[in-house]
Amino acid sequence: MLGTHYNKHLGLILGFLFFVLCNTNAQEKQQSPPTLISYLKTLEDRFDVKFSYIDQDLEGLTIKIPKNINTLDEILQYIEETLRIETEKLDNRYYTLSSNSQVHICGVVLDNFAENTVMGATVEVLGTDIAKITDDNGTFSLQNIPRDASLQIRYLGYVTKYVKVETLLQQGGCPKILLAQYYEQLDEVFVYKYLTSGIIKEKDASITLNTAEFGILPGLIEPDILQTVQALPGIKSIDETVSDINVRGGTNDQNLILWNGIKMYQSGHFFGLISAFNPYQTDKVTIYKNGTPANFGDGVSSVIQMETGNTITDIWKGGAGFNLISGDVFGEIPITNKLGVQFSARRSATDFLSTPTYKQFINRAFQDSEITLQNNSTVDDEFIRDEDFFFYDFSGKILYDLNEDHKIRLSAIHIKNNLKFEETNVSANETNISLLKQDNISVGGQLQSNWTDKFSSHLNIYYSRYNLDAQNVFANQVQQLFQNNQVTENALKLSTNYILNDEFSWSNGYQYIETGIKNFTEINQPDFFSKVIEVARIHAPYTEFGYSSFENKFIGKIGARFNFIENLDTFKKLLIEPRINLNFKLANYLRAEVLGEFKSQTTNQIIDLEQNFLGIEKRRWILSNDNTLPVTKSKQGSVGINYEKNNFHVGVAGFYKSVDGISTSTQGFQNPYQFSGEIGGYYVKGIELLINKKGDNYSTWLSYAYNKNDYTFDSIVPQSFPNNLDIRHTITFASTYTYKDLKLSIGLNYRTGKPFTEPVEGDEGLDQGYYPPRINYQPPNSSRLPEYFRADASAIYNFQISRTIRANAGLSILNFTDRKNTLNKYYRVNEDDEIETIENFSLGITPNVSFRVSF
Repeated sequence: MLGTHYNKHLGLILGFLFFVLCNTNAQEKQQSPPTLISYLKTLEDRFDVKFSYIDQDLEGLTIKIPKNINTLDEILQYIEETLRIETEKLDNRYYTLSSNSQVHICGVVLDNFAENTVMGATVEVLGTDIAKITDDNGTFSLQNIPRDASLQIRYLGYVTKYVKVETLLQQGGCPKILLAQYYEQLDEVFVYKYLTSGIIKEKDASITLNTAEFGILPGLIEPDILQTVQALPGIKSIDETVSDINVRGGTNDQNLILWNGIKMYQSGHFFGLISAFNPYQTDKVTIYKNGTPANFGDGVSSVIQMETGNTITDIWKGGAGFNLISGDVFGEIPITNKLGVQFSARRSATDFLSTPTYKQFINRAFQDSEITLQNNSTVDDEFIRDEDFFFYDFSGKILYDLNEDHKIRLSAIHIKNNLKFEETNVSANETNISLLKQDNISVGGQLQSNWTDKFSSHLNIYYSRYNLDAQNVFANQVQQLFQNNQVTENALKLSTNYILNDEFSWSNGYQYIETGIKNFTEINQPDFFSKVIEVARIHAPYTEFGYSSFENKFIGKIGARFNFIENLDTFKKLLIEPRINLNFKLANYLRAEVLGEFKSQTTNQIIDLEQNFLGIEKRRWILSNDNTLPVTKSKQGSVGINYEKNNFHVGVAGFYKSVDGISTSTQGFQNPYQFSGEIGGYYVKGIELLINKKGDNYSTWLSYAYNKNDYTFDSIVPQSFPNNLDIRHTITFASTYTYKDLKLSIGLNYRTGKPFTEPVEGDEGLDQGYYPPRINYQPPNSSRLPEYFRADASAIYNFQISRTIRANAGLSILNFTDRKNTLNKYYRVNEDDEIETIENFSLGITPNVSFRVSF
């Protein structure tokens, strides 16, 4: 087993956290007052009486009788007044107790410090028309309200609070209700809210997505996380997937994707067309393109950090919905005021329901079977295809507050894709079968502690396992190929933060990562067997200073990460990675930012032959060994200027990124160097521009990105040539409009074509001197695909089903002009020694509808 020694320590730590949680919970139970039912049994023995009641009326109620109350009549009167329970004496021995469904309650609304009363607050009984305003003393009283109802308490400048009536009854008397003050960022120039609601550019140049406040984007009717990030300048996917996101010219495996602090090695469903993370449980997403904090390692291109809700709600929350691909459900359940549960689940309907959306996705996924010869004549063979495909994901989180300063969070996620694809060539009477199983299981625990007003810590531990199994059966089972790729990772991270004073802060930490990767391949004809297991460990202490001047005229962070990397079989290496993030005021409404970072990563994805994995999931994770694949390292710097006034925002940034230690096998080369494994680098320089104008009910934006992205390989002629992701010009124009409960959005996307390599023209294109014959190519990436253009639109209508149940219906259309965009083009030699041209095209016109309810 990989990482056995570390797993023992991990088990001990998780066991300790579990022991603390259980022990603390047991102590609380010992100290908590008895239930009313158990207390009545003691009264029966004490006073020789009998109580008659319905268990359901008294379940969950607790009582603590003051010591000065001793007689039975006094006790029953106290129970009536405290719990609003009606008691009736039938005779000298028999009594009845019943729960009145209509009760009277009162309370006092105070600020968070219980020092100041909040007068004029609105206290509303949810599900009814009953509402009251607190008086000058912050008190309220409500008569004849449902015992099982909940209160909503609102006041300007405070966070809305929800309280169950039953909870107030159990507290007795007129309990205090504390409202937390709502701190909203004032209209300062260094925080920019743009594009649509819920998207904010923070003062450290990161982008934050708040899914609960998310508005609408073109083509999206649900806040798909990894689709949404592609609306930001500098972030695109040139093959229209969420599993291949390119940030400033980088490949997808160069992005560090985190879910609740756990590194994810699988991010998509439906071969990358759908994000694998349920957005309705995800509370916040943070994206760093540059200037990454020192506590993040790995991922030389970007960081995408997803976090689920981190507070225990006062009332049940949840929802469910469906679209033409899948259905899902999610919920947040408060067990007690210190224990809560979150969950989400989603499953596709693709194995029993065929919809227009599903058909378009399938056509997009299985295009590699549509082959033409180099002279553009189509292969005449008739193919019959049959697929059986489904996916699901499940995530959950347990939230336990030891007290106000120490909190435990336990998270788990399971992602699965399952496919059987059968293709029969009727003319040749030949059947090929492909099976694919892909899943990711991850669990993690966090301990968040505030030791003093100035010192806090955060402990994060996780285990993650990604597994890909593939079986290809060719030519009526004559040839069989088995492949397996498995990644197992254990990690521990301890972060601390100390506030020195109002201006300075100091963060420190240590991270340990152990990653094991197994690659297995077996072919029966010709006989071939390969099994490679590698393990790498990283010890990474880090430190970072933060400074914020008076009125935030200057904000900065400077730090460093020290990565000690060891591959157990090949090498040990120490890498020092400085980080800098500066933001300062130039003039009113105008600020500048300077960002820079050194980063590295030890995990990469090699790209298999196009015919393997159906040309779909052809990527396999491998580890750096400092020989055939060195540690990938990057250096990046950028300078930007941002202007915002009267809801008009202009941001421009110039950047440079240098990445070394890449291999041709990780870049998806489709030319003579596809399998040679040369080591080199790429260098990107570019400009990003965003212009955004917002009004009360609309937002319009124009973004432009220029990238010049070139490879450099010393052993390839020529040594420098365009990167496979060299998209020189990208333009997006989009607009959203809200009219009452209706949201509309439309967007246009344009970009220049990606480079590719063509064969030499004429008879010289195929070299018959080899067996099998080889294609003679022109210089690498010397040709370009046609320009890409796509127009998307979407609409969402929100409405109330009842006072507590909300709903929305959505309609989206991707590529509503039905333009046929070429995403990729490559060549191979067929059995007749002819050059075949394979083209991958974008989605055609793709409609989708959704319906959701939430409460």
